[in-house]
Amino acid sequence: MDWLLTLGVLAVVLPSLYVYTATVVSSRFPALRNKRICLLIAHPDDEAMFFAPAVMALARPETGNHVKILCLSSGMRPAPSHPHPCAASADKNGPMTGNADGLGETRKRELAKSGLILGLRKTDDVFVVDKPEFPDSMTATWDSANISSLLCSAFAPNLARSRNSDTAPEAAIDVLITFDAGGVSGHPNHISLYHGARAFVAALVAGKPGWQPPVDLYTLTTVPLGRKYTAFLDVLATLASWAIGADKADKKHPGGLVFLSGLAGDGSITTAWKAMVSAHKSQMVWFRYGWISLSRYMYINDLRLEKVKRR
Repeated sequence: MDWLLTLGVLAVVLPSLYVYTATVVSSRFPALRNKRICLLIAHPDDEAMFFAPAVMALARPETGNHVKILCLSSGMRPAPSHPHPCAASADKNGPMTGNADGLGETRKRELAKSGLILGLRKTDDVFVVDKPEFPDSMTATWDSANISSLLCSAFAPNLARSRNSDTAPEAAIDVLITFDAGGVSGHPNHISLYHGARAFVAALVAGKPGWQPPVDLYTLTTVPLGRKYTAFLDVLATLASWAIGADKADKKHPGGLVFLSGLAGDGSITTAWKAMVSAHKSQMVWFRYGWISLSRYMYINDLRLEKVKRR
């Protein structure tokens, strides 16, 4: 019976230690305040499955931040070479399967609802791009130049004009957040966002030697499989990694950010679960219940500031 007692003690002590650590991190670790922030994702539900802790923390009213979400796909997938005659066509520029089994519009609404649950100010702060060059596919790599061009059009429309002057480059956002080179799950669409985002930030200061990009790019750290499904127990490994690797000298542009969700109340893991279960109903197949329960990304986000070389 000793092992039952040990398990009982751990079941009380470990969550309590995590909650205490989350409180310390939120009050003493580097933070972003009064920033215009865009979360760049590939698919509806990425914001809840991977970035919920960061979105909830950054969108808190007391931070003064304005958080928006830009999603580059509603779930449209390339049609097979010989589609079924009853298959839906979703885009006049090319055959597509019906928006991920006919759920394109549904998933857009789900993303907007999820954004509000996670703390965004209004549904207009969620944007979804429907273009055939960004298909939802496990085999498709999106062109980084297309992503960069889209971001430039959205956030730096006067970029071409500023290149021919001595004025500092400007952008409509201060911070861009997306996946890192590992894409968390290795999904090629996620990895494409990383390369496209880097190309965008580099383009902002192209031909401007000595200028700093007006946008800080933060990427979500991909962790090994052994850590991915340890829920909040990954906190020690995360903090150790942050302590070793993050540049802490620049207070205005922190080299690393850590977000730990609480275990109850507003802005906690229960809010992240609600964003998935209540908002993304079309995606809640059986294995996703395992993800939202065990994935450390539902509890913990650590972001790194990317050092982008000028082109």
